[in-house]
Amino acid sequence: MRVLVVEDEAGLRDAVSTSLREEHYAVDEASDGKIGLIKAKQWNYDAIVLDLMLPNIDGWEFLQELRKSHETPVLILTARDGVEDRVKGLDLGADDYLCKPFSLAELSARIRALIRRANGQATTEIVIGRVTIDTAKRTVLKEGQMVDLTAREYTLIELLALNQGSLVSRSMVYDHVFDENEDSLSNLVDVHIYNIRKKLGKDFVTTRRGHGYIVETPRSS
Repeated sequence: MRVLVVEDEAGLRDAVSTSLREEHYAVDEASDGKIGLIKAKQWNYDAIVLDLMLPNIDGWEFLQELRKSHETPVLILTARDGVEDRVKGLDLGADDYLCKPFSLAELSARIRALIRRANGQATTEIVIGRVTIDTAKRTVLKEGQMVDLTAREYTLIELLALNQGSLVSRSMVYDHVFDENEDSLSNLVDVHIYNIRKKLGKDFVTTRRGHGYIVETPRSS
């Protein structure tokens, strides 16, 4: 999953981004509202972490402009803790509001919840046949046994699982699994799909030639 962090305080932006990368997220960063808005409109992020007091374009204007064209889940992260500010942020289209100081663990949990809701997933567990994906623990079990995965493999499995029954195009994989600094994408997806099949079974992912990949919803017997 791919997250955009829009925060002008360099130390905090780095701390949040590092924490999210350790949680297997692909993370892009922006130090002001104008750059952040350009990125938010250019890429289909799974979530945006947004400060309010930003240079060039503040968080309020960012939200107003973004909501004209995008439904990306937005979590406001700010020192402005007044009730009026929280109400204004939510009314302008934010999906959640977290005040500074905050816990990185809570921030991560709130982002997971936003992504689950955006994908119509009520719980942290996704069960597909003999495979169970836990989006909170970020683990995958096959027949009850933990599967050893790289961070990128897990992220790709989560993307496919959240979209089970629907085609996931290669461009969707690029948009949601890799960040803006990835310099070579030519065969990375194919390599990851190959490794996932080795670990979860060749039938877990179906390739639709020229279109993308799909995890079929198992039929009830």
